[in-house]
Formats: sequence, structure tokens, C-alpha cells
Amino acid sequence: MNFSSIKTAKNHGRQDILFGLARIPNTNKAFVGGSDFKIHEIDFDQPKPELRAFGGHSSYITSLLLADGALISAGYDGKMIWWNVATGEKIRSIDAHKKWIRRILLSPDGKWIASVADDMAVRLWNSQGKLIREMTNEHKPLTPTNFQSMLYASAFSPDGKYLATADKTGHIVVWETASGKKVVTMEAPIMYTWDPTARRHSIGGIRSLAFSPDGKHLAVGGTGKIGNVDHLEANARIEVFMWEKAERTAELVSDKHKGLVEHLEYHPTEGWLLGAGGAGEGFLIFMDTKEKKFLHQEKVPMNIHALASGNALKSLMVVGHQRMVLFQMEG
Repeated sequence: MNFSSIKTAKNHGRQDILFGLARIPNTNKAFVGGSDFKIHEIDFDQPKPELRAFGGHSSYITSLLLADGALISAGYDGKMIWWNVATGEKIRSIDAHKKWIRRILLSPDGKWIASVADDMAVRLWNSQGKLIREMTNEHKPLTPTNFQSMLYASAFSPDGKYLATADKTGHIVVWETASGKKVVTMEAPIMYTWDPTARRHSIGGIRSLAFSPDGKHLAVGGTGKIGNVDHLEANARIEVFMWEKAERTAELVSDKHKGLVEHLEYHPTEGWLLGAGGAGEGFLIFMDTKEKKFLHQEKVPMNIHALASGNALKSLMVVGHQRMVLFQMEG
């Protein structure tokens, strides 16, 4: 892969902030959602991409996915809503969590939907919205200094047998999907900052997770210790664990980009790792986690909140602060 060959194929400006992205497989069409509370459909293959808006939530939309022919959205209102993809009509709505939903994701076999939220519950649903099981008591509702914690990140293993979740304080849990039993816990405390003097405020947390293609390693994304808690001024940070042994095998800290790593994804066959995120500006970073080195670091025009890849990561659709971009890479 020629990492320096990243080209902007399409660039679409917006007034709002986008957090959710669901890409229709093998196309440049997608559904997006964010701070305007609505879902929009976009086709990047059009000369001038136009948005088609349909229903939404009563607050920010934070996550979107496609499952069983339906579009599923989740948001700060604690709801998960099923939509007819063709018509935009609402199929069903469930009160999935008591606080902000941070992420929903589909298992590799399409059987389960996992949701994580700030009520610190991890829930598994079937594709029709029936609750299968709940995993609680591992992610604490309060930080060690008694501030509200948050449950940001989740990832299925490639075989779907395990689900990893991670929170604001840097606490990571791997669960057995079939039973809901805790398998192992790990810690990435550097990704959490507490300022006891200037602001009495906490910030940071683990924002992304990804299992390696062989399922043996778990990559964790966030940021380093922050000096000024009013700004995300620490360098982007990725840690990698041999998770079954709870052993940290790599720590990679960007020397070019600051902010949160909000998306992590391994190449399915070549094994390198992609990270995306940002603060005031955004980044795409490519890493060799075995050699513990960066392969390429690319500045992008906005803080990236979500990424959907295609064609073995040669096509990268990203959304974030006031912008949607389609990047293409040469093989």
C-alpha cells in the first residue's frame, strides 16, 4: 500500500457536527447523523453530492449501522431506532439505555448488536431489537474522583466470540459474547487525565478499540496526559495488548498529531493498523504495531468522529466537524 498516495475524492461541507456513519457495502453511498438530530443519506458518486434527510432523534445521533436490511440509529436520547432504508419510515423505537448511547456495532456474523452508553451498561440485542443479555458492574459510573464516567468504545473479535469495551478512566474489559462472562480486564491509565487544581475536571478516555485479524491483539485508542484540560493538547496515543494475557505489547504516540484516536481498524490481510481522529484538526495515521513504528501520518481538514472503509481500506469515508470526506488510496 502506498500510504502517501491519499487523495481527496469528494469533500462536502456542512454546518453541523457528524458522529454517526453507516456505509452501504461496495458503494460510496452512506447514512450520516449528528448534532442536527436528523439522519441524512448521501451519494458520493454524484457530481455534487446532495443529502436526503429523513427522521431522527430528540438529541444528537451518535452511531449508525445497517443490519437485516434496516438502518439502526442511536443517540443521546438513549433510544435505538430502526428505519426503512428505502422510504425513511420508522419501523420501531426502543428505550435502549438510561443515558447517552455512545456506540452501537454489529457482530461479524450479523447476529448481534452491541450497545454501550453512559449508564455504563453493555447490552447485546438481536437484529430486531430484542434484548439478549446485559453486562454490568465492570465499568463504574463514577471516576476515582467522583465525576461522571463514560463508556465510549466497543469492538467485536473477528470470530464474534468476544466483545471488548472501554471507558473514560482507561478501564478495558473483554467479555465472552455467548455467556456475557468477563474474560479479562486491562488498564490504559495514561489516556485519562484528572486536573485536581486548575479546573477540578477530567478528560480523555479510551475512544476506540480494534481486534487484530487473528484475534490475538487488541488495539486501544485515545490521547496522552493532557496539560490544559480545556483543550485536547496531548498527542494521539495507541496502545496494543496481547489481551488474553493482559500484556501490553506496544505503545505508539504520534509526534505530529494531537487529539483523540476515535477510530481504529486493522487491514484484513496485511496487518497494519489505521487510526483516525483529531482535535482542532484531524489525522489519519498508519502503524506497524509489530515493529512499533508509524508508516505514515496524514493531516486532514477536520476532526474525524467516524470512518467507514471499503475495498480493503483503499477507500476511506470519514465524517466529523462540519465536513464529510471520501479519501482514495492507491494500491
